[in-house]
Amino acid sequence: MIEQLTAYISAHYDIDITPELSRPDAAFGDIATNVALQLAGRLKRNPRQIAEELAEVLRSNPDFAEVTVAGPGFINVRLSDEALLQQLQVSAPQQYADTNIVIETNSPNPFKAMHIGHAMNAVVPDAIANILERAGAQVHRVSYHGDVGLHVGKSMYSLLKYAQGDVQRIAQIPKAERNSFMSRMYAEGAAAYKESEEAKREIDALAAQSFTCEDPLYKQIYELCLEWSYQQIDETVARLGNKPIERRFVESAADSRGVAIVKQHTPAVFTQSNGAYIFEGSKYGSFDNVFVSSNGRGLYAARDLGLMELKNEAFHPDKSVIVTGGEQGQYFKGVIAAAELSDPSLKGQTVNIPTGLVKLTTGKMSSRDGNVITIDWIFDQFRQAIEARGAVATDATIAGALRYQFLKVKIGSDVIFDINDAVSITGNTGSYLQYAHARAKSILRKIDHAEIKQLQPEDRTLVRKMGEYSDVVDLTTRQLEPHHICQYLFELAQEFNRYYERNRVVGSELQVHRAGLVAAYARILADGLALLGIHAPDEL
Repeated sequence: MIEQLTAYISAHYDIDITPELSRPDAAFGDIATNVALQLAGRLKRNPRQIAEELAEVLRSNPDFAEVTVAGPGFINVRLSDEALLQQLQVSAPQQYADTNIVIETNSPNPFKAMHIGHAMNAVVPDAIANILERAGAQVHRVSYHGDVGLHVGKSMYSLLKYAQGDVQRIAQIPKAERNSFMSRMYAEGAAAYKESEEAKREIDALAAQSFTCEDPLYKQIYELCLEWSYQQIDETVARLGNKPIERRFVESAADSRGVAIVKQHTPAVFTQSNGAYIFEGSKYGSFDNVFVSSNGRGLYAARDLGLMELKNEAFHPDKSVIVTGGEQGQYFKGVIAAAELSDPSLKGQTVNIPTGLVKLTTGKMSSRDGNVITIDWIFDQFRQAIEARGAVATDATIAGALRYQFLKVKIGSDVIFDINDAVSITGNTGSYLQYAHARAKSILRKIDHAEIKQLQPEDRTLVRKMGEYSDVVDLTTRQLEPHHICQYLFELAQEFNRYYERNRVVGSELQVHRAGLVAAYARILADGLALLGIHAPDEL
């Protein structure tokens, strides 16, 4: 339809325009366009007359059973049964064909347990990576971790006290207790840093030593706990349903690169003040930020510049995507502006996608106070809630419920949820959609053959809804916002439930045909859940 209208408008009106299609209420048709209203001003003609001309062109298309004009110039099209069924063939948009993209799919700091905020900032970019891959991109999943700096100093302060000169005191801690132990060590160090000037000076020195690890005991504890952290991070993101990363980047490797970039582009991009190197981000929608401190040590922003250089050397990406907490949005505006001024070839390469906050009904989190909702804890709570309703809880079903809570919300909005609501099988949840898929597969196991035959009047609403899937994937790909898929799958499952309540499948005269519709529905559900990184179980 778009191609037919575009060609006619270009040939007869000498205007290049791509008509936009929408899905009207079923009473008006299956597809609609307001292109006549868009053309009216440019042609200085009545939009209704233009719509009638375009409608006459469309009536020659055998895929269109009925073409009508409504209101001031809306064109409504009712598809033929054959054309409506053809829309069930899922097509993958290729907006990112031949595009090389690197995306950070997890970046928690080591020396702490991952908490639920880290989970969201792992799940969201992983789903975006799935969408980009479907759209033809060559996607490189990477991670980035702060293995040096103040947070390490806070942890090492407590770890050294706990070790009492013997690293084996730490090494003997059981694996199951390491996460809580590491969180406690960091919280104690953070509290000491705040409460004692003497401790603050000691922690600052330990933070500086994280760059050199010159003390043998310090090095032993540091390397042991760093190994624990990376193992925990890799296991946890896998448990969340993320695909593995290709490469791990760390701040210690990015630091010297970033410092060199800053100094190389001073005074052209950066300015010096009392020995520190500053970028005037306030001129670029950000804030003035110190990239290199007066002692010559690179700070976060300089390391991010170094990271960009490391990514470029490793992958030569067309795009680099960074998903972070919303509070870092202004910060990254400044970093990206500084990078592009330092190297104009980086213009438009790095994209920061800021998320909202995660808020549970249990209250606010703070890793500094040790008051965090760890991912281990949240998995245990989800497991208990799922089993309480009589279902079997696996890591895959738990991860599906958790992922969906993050992804159903428009990126940038806060995520607020109650654990019991999140695993409900009656609301807009991942558990509901997993159950919906398992239910469809249960129906199909009772039937030997499934094949869509002649479309029946009662089928049309369900088939029309299933036919929207490719459009939803296209919209999601253009906006990189997975919540569109979530909302669509929920609406689709509801539409199927209405159909199933009114139309018996097993044992009906139309069993084979209706089973074909069930199979198509299950296939779309599974495909949409796969894009979200959610397992579609055959049974629950």
